[in-house]
Amino acid sequence: MLLLRMKSFRLLTRKSGRLKMLLTEHFCKNQVPCVCLYVSSYHCSKKKKENGYEQVDQERYTNLVRSVTSFKTSPRTPETLFEEDDLMYGPVSKFKSPVTDTETQIPKNWVPLINSNKRTLPPNSDPKCLLKIGLKRHKVPSVTNVLQQTMSSEQAFYLERWKQRMILELGNDGFAEYTKNLFLQGKLFHAALESVFLSDQIPLKGQERDSTVSGYLASVQHVLRDISGVKALESAVHHETLHYSGLVDCVAEYRGQLCVIEWKTSERSKPYLQNTFDNPLQVAAYTGAINHDANYDFQINCGLIVVAYKDGSSAHPHFMDLDLCSRYWNKWLLRLEEYTKKEKNKNISETSQTSPL
Repeated sequence: MLLLRMKSFRLLTRKSGRLKMLLTEHFCKNQVPCVCLYVSSYHCSKKKKENGYEQVDQERYTNLVRSVTSFKTSPRTPETLFEEDDLMYGPVSKFKSPVTDTETQIPKNWVPLINSNKRTLPPNSDPKCLLKIGLKRHKVPSVTNVLQQTMSSEQAFYLERWKQRMILELGNDGFAEYTKNLFLQGKLFHAALESVFLSDQIPLKGQERDSTVSGYLASVQHVLRDISGVKALESAVHHETLHYSGLVDCVAEYRGQLCVIEWKTSERSKPYLQNTFDNPLQVAAYTGAINHDANYDFQINCGLIVVAYKDGSSAHPHFMDLDLCSRYWNKWLLRLEEYTKKEKNKNISETSQTSPL
């Protein structure tokens, strides 16, 4: 019995020793947390790096910091963004800048667009004769010259930048040749349109008339179908009260309404009226001149700008009704006054320089 107990004790001791060895190996293999704690304590023992934000006035910007960090727990909305802006920049100023839009300015020498002493022709009226009045060299400014001399600084900047870029690409001689060709293309295009109206024939798509203008003619083909009752072609106009002149491309009915029509060519797409820069002012100026020119026994209250493209893509017609023409007429009168003022100051300056002491 005693011998049996001793054997059992030896067996238990041997197993416990083996168990102790297994447990020791197990815990030795899983001492990584201890090592990590040791490394972490080493890093923590380094000198703490200074934080620049600690130098910020904490009391003053407490609300701002809380507002900026609050998006982690609450979604940001336009209202919260406005609150952050108020904290960062202060409340929005309610001051309104002075209005400088030319539509709100009233010309000093205001003349109405419509002439009450003239008749307005009914739609689809047959013209007695096709007017083609030659342009005389009056001592009055032309519409084109007025618009060029009173061009806005922004428009002048972009025009000059385009010019300089083209000179860099083509050189001075190349740019001169390029502008010469543009002028020639426009002249040929207008001549081709005049022949179309005089012959009363609409050119078919792809019809070869002139390789230089065939694309432009194809471009305006759909517009020509809506034009009838041509009353004037390349005809001079003169405003007898405001004393300016010009050469209108065409006066005809567009979809039943008598219009001043200006044909423009462009290398870039101009799908909106604002893309045409000062062309609407030109149309308004010609409209007012016809209404106050005794050579024309009718008057007009609509305009049309047609932008044609050399590649034959569909032209963009921009129709101007009476309201739109009146708005641009007001702007034209302001530009005309600006031009007159500049010319007056220029003459005074030249006189003072040439006068004897």
